[in-house]
Amino acid sequence: MIIIKTDREIELMREPCKVVRDVLLLAGQTVKAGMTTGELDKILHDYITSCGAKPSFLGLYGFPKSTCISINEEVVHGIPGNRVIKDGDIVSVDVGACLNGFHGDGARTFCIGSVTPEKEKLVRVTEECFFKGIEGIMIGSALGDIGAQVEEHAVKNGFSVVKAMVGHGIGRQVHEDPEVPNYGRRGVGVRLRRNMALAIEPMINMGTYQVDIDGWDCITRDKMPSAHYENTVVITDNGVEILTL
Repeated sequence: MIIIKTDREIELMREPCKVVRDVLLLAGQTVKAGMTTGELDKILHDYITSCGAKPSFLGLYGFPKSTCISINEEVVHGIPGNRVIKDGDIVSVDVGACLNGFHGDGARTFCIGSVTPEKEKLVRVTEECFFKGIEGIMIGSALGDIGAQVEEHAVKNGFSVVKAMVGHGIGRQVHEDPEVPNYGRRGVGVRLRRNMALAIEPMINMGTYQVDIDGWDCITRDKMPSAHYENTVVITDNGVEILTL
């Protein structure tokens, strides 16, 4: 069931989304070669709690950490730990925060040191895919328009779209209806309504779209790099408002 938020509920969502925005900014300023993913998770966990919020992912479905940190061929759901971040890596950081009884969710992929031009392009195009996905989206648009626009931009640039993982509705729960695929057909799917809140999150692969999932680990089948870019948005009278920017 898709839960349409009230104006008051959207206002309450702004605060956790602001926390997510600031945590992602902190991640970009902090992540560096030589640190472990566990060290980065601790820094971001402490920032979330210092804001009076709770990490949305900690304990969610049994997830053991506060953030998902995925490197290179890891698509999403990387568990922070002893893995050392290296020069030339791309590092995806996915964070959620709960405040006022509502969640915000967002992700960014960061280039560490001297990355290859191919990796740099992948990260750039993945971010572009998000903005292409919401281009022209408004009340009454079909949900499939978002995924179609994401996929068209990825494929045009020589990349593929993960199909095993999708975006989602968000609100009092981290994951709500509807699912928001990064692929689809224009004009297909539920019609978007005012105050629908969605987490739109292109996951774009350099090689095959296929992934292998083992427990939490989601890794590209061909072990080529993947990038992730996500924001929480709300459908408004004027189109799409991004709450985590």
